[in-house]
Amino acid sequence: MNLEYNAEREHLIIPEYGRHIQKLVNHCMAIEDDEERNVMANAIVKVMGNLQPHLRDVPDFQHKLWDQLFIISDYKLNVKSPYPVPERELLQAKPDALPYPKSASKYRFYGNNIQIMIDTALTWEEGEMKDALVYAIANHMKKCYLNWNKDTVEDIIIFKHLKELSHGKIDLTEEKEELSETKDLLRKTQPKSSQKTSHHQGKRQVKRKR
Repeated sequence: MNLEYNAEREHLIIPEYGRHIQKLVNHCMAIEDDEERNVMANAIVKVMGNLQPHLRDVPDFQHKLWDQLFIISDYKLNVKSPYPVPERELLQAKPDALPYPKSASKYRFYGNNIQIMIDTALTWEEGEMKDALVYAIANHMKKCYLNWNKDTVEDIIIFKHLKELSHGKIDLTEEKEELSETKDLLRKTQPKSSQKTSHHQGKRQVKRKR
């Protein structure tokens, strides 16, 4: 008795369909009569659909089955398809590389979006609107810094970081206007549940004093 090992068998292009579908496709390719070959190709597609019932609600289900039929044949099957025949180059093409999100380099506690906010501010024309945006960004940076480090932080530190991240184009180090106070920024980030708790505790303390 000769045993047939998987390592010695033909490579399955789409293993989900099993070796029998692969053999049917190979047999279909070997048929010389065009009409007979087309009839068998349609029959194979029906069998493939029965093997994948969970995909019936997927849009273009039949289109996907025909694409997979050509893929299993290594794009060598010569039959009439109700859909455009897939091209190997298009299906095997690598997607474009996605750019890494811009981060605040060593100042990771500001988050990945802070650089986008700063770059956007640099595109605005000089004026009150841009000044308001810049100080809104600075206040956001201060709040992020305080979330990372609960100790107080001087505005000059935030201004220096902002200047560095904007490559020197936004410089508030000589400005006299101050950012929001630490207690106000921390109060805004305090969870509502803790705010209610502190509110009730304050009421109890008032009642005790009375």
